[in-house]
Amino acid sequence: MGLRRKDLLGLQDLTREEIDLILDTAESMREIIDRPVKKVPTLRGKVIVNLFYEPSTRTRNSFELAAKYLSADVQSVAVAQSSVQKGETLLDTARNLEVMGADLVIMRHSEGGAPHFLARRLRAGVVNAGDGIHEHPTQGLLDLFTIRRRKGRLSGLKVAIVGDILHSRVARSNIWGLLKYGSEVWVAGPATLLPPGLEALGVHVTHDLDEALDGADVVNVLRIQLERQQKGLFPSVHEYARFWGITPQRLAACKEDVLVLHPGPMNRGVEITSEVADSHRAAILEQVTGGVAVRMAVLYLLLGGGGTGE
Repeated sequence: MGLRRKDLLGLQDLTREEIDLILDTAESMREIIDRPVKKVPTLRGKVIVNLFYEPSTRTRNSFELAAKYLSADVQSVAVAQSSVQKGETLLDTARNLEVMGADLVIMRHSEGGAPHFLARRLRAGVVNAGDGIHEHPTQGLLDLFTIRRRKGRLSGLKVAIVGDILHSRVARSNIWGLLKYGSEVWVAGPATLLPPGLEALGVHVTHDLDEALDGADVVNVLRIQLERQQKGLFPSVHEYARFWGITPQRLAACKEDVLVLHPGPMNRGVEITSEVADSHRAAILEQVTGGVAVRMAVLYLLLGGGGTGE
């Protein structure tokens, strides 16, 4: 059984049943990663192209490994050395890849909606690996996967998302996903990092970190994008760490078994202390492994693989 769609563009338009299918499939994929030989023939003969217009190490490598574990052929396009630098449009680049045999294009782009644009014009499937400040659906799915594994459920939890909500596609995918399960979602951060209109999504918005953390089951700590600091969105990194950094003392307001997530890469000592990041409460490395499993599940379900066995 696969997904009845050719593209994965965001969690906003996925049903709860589709998310359940992906997470359940990821459980069986997770087992493959622990095998001595991490290879099954499920997607043999399929061609997957990584088309990343933004630098990415973790997400691109995660997709590449996921595809290779399923025996697909993977081609990564180095946009900086491609015909894009000669003026070729996004659509022409993608169409050329498609007629070379690509079955699926995994795409990251700085413009929100770019994967949707391609998905409407290609016969090949498109997976959104992050677009603008819109969505990062596989990161959202791997966060749900990690929460479900640790907490045993996704419903009835209080989840606090803390930090740079304004620029975070991870936050938006998490919000869409968690609300579908009836979780109580709080977002907290400096006023300059909270976009207007968030309440309309159905989340609680606060500028008081302690209020967001009070009784929380899960704290999702977002990376502070230091590269955006020339805009002066908060007075200083030191001040951000003092008022918004997640420390063991801050976590005392949460439930005793609170789970801490972070999409990486971390700024230790800024949005999260090493004491928290390396504690038993954090599942940051589990998120990375789960990310490969979730991406294996997405590729398998979109490309109609025939099984996960040997």
